[in-house]
Amino acid sequence: MKYIWFLILVIAFFPSCQTDNAEGDFVVGSDYLSISNKVIMIDTLTVNVSTINLDSLITSNQSRILIGNYTDPILGQVKSESYIKLTPDNFYIGSSESDTQTVTYVFDSIAMILKYDRYYYGDTTKTQTINIHQLTQKVKPNTDDTNFYNISSLTYDSKSIGTKTFHPKPIGKDSINIQIDANFGKNLFNKLYNNEITDANEFEDLFKGIVIKPSTTSSSNMIGFKTSSVLRLYYKKNNSDSENSLTKDFSLTDLTKQFNNISLDRTGTIIENLPDSKNKLSSELTNNNAFIQSGTGLACRIDFPFIKQLKYISEKGIIVDAELVIKPNRSSISNLFPIKDSLQVYECDNLNRISKVLTNSDGSQKLAILNTTPDEFNENIGYKVNIGAFLHQEMLKTTGAKSNLILAFPNISKGVNRIILGNQKNAENKLKLKIYYISY
Repeated sequence: MKYIWFLILVIAFFPSCQTDNAEGDFVVGSDYLSISNKVIMIDTLTVNVSTINLDSLITSNQSRILIGNYTDPILGQVKSESYIKLTPDNFYIGSSESDTQTVTYVFDSIAMILKYDRYYYGDTTKTQTINIHQLTQKVKPNTDDTNFYNISSLTYDSKSIGTKTFHPKPIGKDSINIQIDANFGKNLFNKLYNNEITDANEFEDLFKGIVIKPSTTSSSNMIGFKTSSVLRLYYKKNNSDSENSLTKDFSLTDLTKQFNNISLDRTGTIIENLPDSKNKLSSELTNNNAFIQSGTGLACRIDFPFIKQLKYISEKGIIVDAELVIKPNRSSISNLFPIKDSLQVYECDNLNRISKVLTNSDGSQKLAILNTTPDEFNENIGYKVNIGAFLHQEMLKTTGAKSNLILAFPNISKGVNRIILGNQKNAENKLKLKIYYISY
């Protein structure tokens, strides 16, 4: 009897939340279907939204050289520089090791050829300036961990061996060519030509790699390049009438020996006081918005502080479905800052430690999919994901421990895309949660 009275009170408290099957289509097992069963749609459960700063992201072995620098009008200064170990296929000049004994070769020039991979972010109508420096430290992790992260860096010579100012054409062109210092090239050529370098270890002692850095005096864009980019040495046969140069390429042969250092300077921004990776910044302190940005570790955390209270609606009940719609701030979207069509959904604890990727019943990864088809009230535009199973699991927990959700972009380590999401108090971009509960 007490559960009947409790149910009546719940329905009275949520007068707009009761529904027939017409309110939403869902399928439940026959054990729960009865003419006496009650279906309730609840859309007023509190949802807390925050911005968190994920601990360091792995950026090695990501198959992208990411270079650039731009000012995000909301989040601050974004910068990425790339560290690369380059290796030749062999350690001689010419077609074979004995070739230099019969043919005389002379150095011509050397250049870095960066091949566009079609990724870009920011304003590509503005110029970007990049500089290339020699590393003075080997591309080798300092610990037993074989990964490099977005916060990793290596020492390098302050003198640039190559620089270029250019208008990026990531779609219209295939590459850019950066002329490298001739003295550097001649030294490399002579060491190989004179057989002073005979193996990979000797080569690494001479040439540990490069770092490609964007200029910080200009602010424009972020550009992705292929890891098949090469440092190309040009040389000729001595006294040859041919104008065609011979070439020797130094390439990235181990993807774990290339990584991007991606940073965000939040000084003076709305998220300047973002706490460490174990804490969160409430969206109520940031104009009812939360923030996601790939590369720098910004992510959106979703909490359901009162989900356990739903189990008191009836003696026996189940959450059969739940639809979360979280909406992007439309004023922050532009051609310069487009948004992606999906978000990855993770499960985490109160210290933001990710335990697993949320999955569908078939084991596939669950994504929050961007729906751009408006309805009569534009309520359907946003990222939509079904989280019924997750919320039912949380409702039934008997211990104090609870799980939360983290939203981030797929391939979080490969770019710098960002998005701004509204919470339940955001008037224009209000988060919606509809829970379908059945008592039996």
